[in-house]
Amino acid sequence: MRLEPVLAPAEVPAVDLAPFDAAPYAARRAALLAQMSASGRGVAVIPSGGEVVRNRDAHFPFRFDSYFYYLTGFTEPDAVLVLVAGPQPRSVLFCLPKDETREIWDGYRYGPEVARQTFAMDEAHDLAALDELLPKLMADRDAVWFSLGHDAAWDARLIGWLNAVRGLVRTGITAPGAVRDVRVPLDEMRLIKDASELATMRRAAAISCRAHARAMRFTRPGVREFQVEAELLHEFRMGGAQSPAYGSIVATGANACVLHYRADSAVCQDGHLLLIDAGCEVDGYASDITRTFPVSGRFSGPQRDCYELVLAAQAAAFAATAPARHWNEPHDAAVKVLAQGFIDLGLLQGSLDGVLESKAYSRFYMHRTGHWLGLDVHDAGDYKVDGEWRPLVPGMVLTIEPGCYIRPADDIDARFHNIGIRIEDDALVTADGHENLTLAAPKAVADIEALMRR
Repeated sequence: MRLEPVLAPAEVPAVDLAPFDAAPYAARRAALLAQMSASGRGVAVIPSGGEVVRNRDAHFPFRFDSYFYYLTGFTEPDAVLVLVAGPQPRSVLFCLPKDETREIWDGYRYGPEVARQTFAMDEAHDLAALDELLPKLMADRDAVWFSLGHDAAWDARLIGWLNAVRGLVRTGITAPGAVRDVRVPLDEMRLIKDASELATMRRAAAISCRAHARAMRFTRPGVREFQVEAELLHEFRMGGAQSPAYGSIVATGANACVLHYRADSAVCQDGHLLLIDAGCEVDGYASDITRTFPVSGRFSGPQRDCYELVLAAQAAAFAATAPARHWNEPHDAAVKVLAQGFIDLGLLQGSLDGVLESKAYSRFYMHRTGHWLGLDVHDAGDYKVDGEWRPLVPGMVLTIEPGCYIRPADDIDARFHNIGIRIEDDALVTADGHENLTLAAPKAVADIEALMRR
């Protein structure tokens, strides 16, 4: 009998998990309460949401509401944060009670008392008391701060609470006279990341960089897109990430020209490119990286030309990412480089000014060059203020992701057909410019080819 060799187990990387610190969340609540108090004696109601049925009696993995988590750090479902503004501001948490039977099935629950201490709340109550206590907390308040229109069921509950308070008007109690969108001040707060957030985002970025390098090392002709995706998911979890930040795009050949293509079963073939747009989520915070590389390990001439063009466009966008530059400047810089490149490659005809004015470049580059990044992969925050592009300030995090997508057409040289390229990194605006949080993911042609040779 032939004995097969025993394979040594893969080295398990050490993962340092930071202990929970309630201080940043308490500071954010205090900042929001200060804004609310400046405009009156309002009360904010911010629910986290509950589990969602996937099919029959199975649920999707629970993911907390980003606004709720930003202010609490609390990750259990079916919880509500209430902030009471005024001379004596209070943070009140409603959550599920301790229940030994349910904990056998679902795992540990904090319960109100432990949650109050752990998450630095002023009060905590059983969720079952919400309908009784919330009208009392809303009494004699001038406004309710709420995300009206986000969830119809919660909208109906809010109206019910308001009507309950209005029903007490003859007892001398007044009801809130205004409903204000709590997302407006929170979006502004979330735009500027604090030290705690940046530490988490750097962790997410580092894990995702390793995942992209792993995928490059794994890819070869004959493997399928979903097998490459499996390598990404493995590295995400091994690094301590809880999940992907979004559905991973793993697109080979012509699929790379489909902007939101999801990993499927296509086979990676010699001579094709593979585009991977994937990032992990760590403690609620997203990373977002795109890399494009040759399945065979070496770029062809046209592939290299297009890739170097997109890389140059990204470099121009990075150069325009700094304090006092406005949001659209990186996009404008990337478009200018791409448009000239499309002319130089013979993909477009005419002058640069003409191509820019007619937007002829959008045949091959049809999306924006970036978006805000944070608790949501397309994070909170307006891009214009008073009709003008928002100036960049230190603490903002955005993606920079120019691309080039060339579908087959009679007027396009066949050597360029089905070349789809995107290069995406996560940029932190700093006091003197920017920091590329995802620089460790290989993207220079020589670095990619060298890594794939190894």
